[in-house]
Amino acid sequence: MSYGVLPADRYKVVNRTILSEVDKENLLYFYAPVIGPLAVYLYLLLWQDLQKNSESEYYLHHRLMNILKCNAKTLKEAREALEAVGLVKTYVKEENVLIYIYELYSPLSASEFLTHPILNTVLYNALGDEEYKILEKKYAKKKYNYDGFVEITRKMDEVFKVENMVSSPNIKEKVNSEIKLTSSIDYDMIASSIPKNALSDKAFNKKTKELIDNLSFIYNLDTLKMIELIRKSLNEFGMIDKDELRVSAQKYYELAKGSLPTIVYRTQPEYLKKATGDTTLRGKIITMFENISPYDFLKAKNKGAAPANKDLRLVEHLLVDLKLTPAVVNVLLDFCLRKNNNKLTNSYVETIAAQWKRADLKTAEEAMLFAEKEHKKATKNMNAKEKKESLKPAWFDKQIKEEEASTEEQEELSNLLKEFK
Repeated sequence: MSYGVLPADRYKVVNRTILSEVDKENLLYFYAPVIGPLAVYLYLLLWQDLQKNSESEYYLHHRLMNILKCNAKTLKEAREALEAVGLVKTYVKEENVLIYIYELYSPLSASEFLTHPILNTVLYNALGDEEYKILEKKYAKKKYNYDGFVEITRKMDEVFKVENMVSSPNIKEKVNSEIKLTSSIDYDMIASSIPKNALSDKAFNKKTKELIDNLSFIYNLDTLKMIELIRKSLNEFGMIDKDELRVSAQKYYELAKGSLPTIVYRTQPEYLKKATGDTTLRGKIITMFENISPYDFLKAKNKGAAPANKDLRLVEHLLVDLKLTPAVVNVLLDFCLRKNNNKLTNSYVETIAAQWKRADLKTAEEAMLFAEKEHKKATKNMNAKEKKESLKPAWFDKQIKEEEASTEEQEELSNLLKEFK
């Protein structure tokens, strides 16, 4: 049910998180281009209403309309924009007037926003390539020269001694609200448009609906177009073949727009890149992983040939569904190709990708170190011959330098780098 807002309707603000000055900066740089300045101003007003308390007094909506110089319809649209991006949750109760409770949640951090597959894509489309790169550069990691310095930082147990442990339950912490996509797809219309003997009653389960909603958002598909694509994706059991649906959506987008969604062409965000200056072969490999998109990585691996649609669907799944970063995807692809005889088998890649997702890997270097660690575990009980025959990328030795690499390793690394120049 849709509730309007009248000037006499009352509201209270409840704080569900910890808000800081950094949050204000994130609102201006990341949220404002997506939801607009009025919605950001509304959030800041609600924040101000708290006056450093957990909840505010009751106020009239007339107050907000007066300060924002807007009517009830515009105010509602601004609030709904805040709800859509997870900054506000709204509750309402009917008495002689409507009484609203607005729960405030923290904005995502710069790193969280720039790695969120949906919000990041919306921000990119809102800003355009040039402005987006300026913003990304602003939040890039600062690079400092520590040559000649030795770290002497003391550990906590070297400075303090703890005798009694005390737990503090129920302490307020920083909380982000979940970003949800409201489905724009009319599933009743789909069901009525496809013959009953062709569509199973179990076709629209939770995971399938989630996929359809994500595809409709990423590829800008309405219900009528989705009906057409679903018809092509039904198998003999009346179930929707998810891989086939992905292919159909991708092909439609390519024909309509002349290109793939921007996500497969994206490179590692600047703030997740390693500081420059590492001239070892391993350092060069890390730089390559960070500065090439998964699409171009696969293209280079194919000696310049365009990646297969099947492989691109897999990359899309890694970036969108598992939310892996581009550099981690590149390391994963390189690792799996090496270990699996230059084949990208979905089940094999997805198994490793799920493990890497649980390990919360964000950077190329983290992914490489994790891959090395897991490889060592797997080969621990092998005999010498088995270890020698066990394939591994040449970048596994973290200390490797050009002069230390074997002829075979140096040739592999040099060829790999050559492909990405």
